[in-house]
Amino acid sequence: MTAKVVVLGAGYAGAGAVKQLEDELGNSAELTWVADNDYHLVLHESHRCIRDPTVQEKITIPVDEIKSPTTRFVEGEVVDLDVDERTVELADGDEIDYDYVLVALGSQTAYYGIEGMAENALTLKSLDDALEIHEEVKAAARDATRNDPAQVVVGGAGLSGIQSAGEIAEFRDEHQAPIDIYLVEALEEIFPGNDPEVQGALRKRLQDADIEILTDDPIVEAGEDAIYFDEGEPLEYDTFLWTGGITGRDALDGADVEKEHNRVNAEATFETSDDRVFALGDSAIVEQNDQPAPPTAQAAWQAAEVAGENVARAVDDRPLKTWTHKDKGTVISVGDEAVAHDVMMLPFNTFGSLPAETLKKAIAARWIADVSSYGRALKAWPDL
Repeated sequence: MTAKVVVLGAGYAGAGAVKQLEDELGNSAELTWVADNDYHLVLHESHRCIRDPTVQEKITIPVDEIKSPTTRFVEGEVVDLDVDERTVELADGDEIDYDYVLVALGSQTAYYGIEGMAENALTLKSLDDALEIHEEVKAAARDATRNDPAQVVVGGAGLSGIQSAGEIAEFRDEHQAPIDIYLVEALEEIFPGNDPEVQGALRKRLQDADIEILTDDPIVEAGEDAIYFDEGEPLEYDTFLWTGGITGRDALDGADVEKEHNRVNAEATFETSDDRVFALGDSAIVEQNDQPAPPTAQAAWQAAEVAGENVARAVDDRPLKTWTHKDKGTVISVGDEAVAHDVMMLPFNTFGSLPAETLKKAIAARWIADVSSYGRALKAWPDL
């Protein structure tokens, strides 16, 4: 009997795993790919749409350009995973049977129980989110004046928050819009947990972009027009974007597998507590020498190849491979500028200017070429 393999999600993990599974399985299994949208979003470039919505054409790749004709694609929202019945339930009531399922649904924004945050903050987890932020910033600027500028606040000074603030600043400058921008971080420094050298390089570029940085004071409440801090005075806003953290998708609430904060616990082989369920990407907490793999595009991209191969090995009852994450460095954009840090095989820790900007473009273009084509990557290059 032909095995039924189902992949959930069209992010980096899902798209990469589908490509690998097609190579590994051949005609030995039925492969079904399920995702909310019929395209793959190059999510780490989605902040570009905050400045310019037309960039969406460059960073969305139709699934038909990624998958082979023999792979079945189902567009639908996953709402439940029943590991006893081995079924995936969709929002429209349809069910998809599986023998093996690879969970790569990504994550949703974590609000950490902060009062009013879920109700009042914008988030950046999808293309629609990025387009909504653009419209909100544009509307706020339209209603503002030089003497009474719009206040745009970005909560969370990790990678997503820094890059979003940079794009808002570019929108402000390109349109000469009356906007004041604030980047708020609960911890003592931006880009928390990273080398002071890269923190300093990012801080300089944010300040050069006229972005005010507020640190070391957590948000305790988000109202309709102001955020409230543990110690400092409230900060009024016209637009508020929250990028403060991630948690697992609601679709995994009822899945009977070991989880933490709705993210599935997985071994370095991507096996979970159910031997028919594999998981990777932001959906999973993948064990790496007693530390979880980072929830980054880079890690998901690396993991997808091994995860796809391991699902095929499980189908054939072969030993599974162990994945080891290799940190190849970090590249962060602040508008049109970029900072690179700890890049593999380079003799210096942190650098910026044209080399960093080119490297960031090259990373995104390489991914687009891998899942689609070099032609699409070249077309996207100017906007990356």
